[in-house]
Amino acid sequence: MSQSKPTKPAERLLSLDFFRGAIMFLLIAEFTHLFSVMYDPALEGSILYFIGKQFHHHPWNGLRFWDLIQPYFMFIVGVAMPYSLANRKKRGHTNSQITKHAFQRAFILLFLGWALYCIDPGKIEFRFQNVLAQLSVTYILAFLVMNKPAKVQIIFSLLLLALTEVIYRGFPVEGFNHPFIANENFGTWLDLQYGGADLNGHWVSFNAIPTTAHTIWGVLAGQLLMSKRTAMQKLNILIIAGVIGLLVGYALSPVTPIIKRISTSTFVLVSGGWALLTLAFSYWLIDIKKRQNWARFLSVVGLNPLFIYLFAHVGGAIFIESILHPFTFLLFGWMGTLTASILTSAIVLFLLWYICQWLHKHNIYIRI
Repeated sequence: MSQSKPTKPAERLLSLDFFRGAIMFLLIAEFTHLFSVMYDPALEGSILYFIGKQFHHHPWNGLRFWDLIQPYFMFIVGVAMPYSLANRKKRGHTNSQITKHAFQRAFILLFLGWALYCIDPGKIEFRFQNVLAQLSVTYILAFLVMNKPAKVQIIFSLLLLALTEVIYRGFPVEGFNHPFIANENFGTWLDLQYGGADLNGHWVSFNAIPTTAHTIWGVLAGQLLMSKRTAMQKLNILIIAGVIGLLVGYALSPVTPIIKRISTSTFVLVSGGWALLTLAFSYWLIDIKKRQNWARFLSVVGLNPLFIYLFAHVGGAIFIESILHPFTFLLFGWMGTLTASILTSAIVLFLLWYICQWLHKHNIYIRI
């Protein structure tokens, strides 16, 4: 892991920084427990409760906003890959050096994803369901095909979805041959083989295979944005592709349910469609309409995504909250415990953002 300065602002796509920053801002917000506080049963029926509900994963068959965050993350990594590759080539890196770096990066992501599961229990556990472990697979698979023609990349991504359908539907082991029932599917069986099954949350490691499509589609979007097409042509292609993903995904949902916890093909298609449309909106607003000043608030989070995610995940958010708690409850306790908790979480989130702002101000960027 090293410190490096990003490319010059003129070479950057601000909508990419904004999109990535927005996703990271929401991911670190989870560690402040802000969404959990808003989902308090005491608030049921209120707008805060509705928002809080949308920031919790759907228990199984269905889709909430929070179910889109990991696909967004996988997708935006893919969007950044063509830019990163171009910058490395400009610095004189050979293809073998770039490939070596890609595999090293994938290994580090896998190691960090696995290590996070060992911190809380304080013992070695082999689990690979979190975003970093999953990204290590999606990143390297997308990298291996990113220099192929767009048609080849699309076909490869769809073959991964088809493979997932075939394996889940045709898995022959008794007790694990119910593709869309929690803990009775191929994904759970696979994790049981190495002792890393998540029987409570129903997440599976095999998700990395179908969700690789998100990263590949991100690569294609990045290559599109780097192309010589006009801005409106790029925007139209993103919108059309996004709408196709939504239409096909929702149309097939009666056959294959939309389940985020096992990344069904319909879930990948629908969430991929939303990712493309969200990128299209960001590109239209920030790079076409040039509404950029307010976007910089979130962009700074996107400049140090790995650092702030790990910092918040390993206890940074809890540490800040433990320091603030006595003071915020002294100041806001008269407003009620629930309100004081929400305000405390909001202040913790702001301080996490400020850490990113401080790093950006001092030109400190953590890269792997």
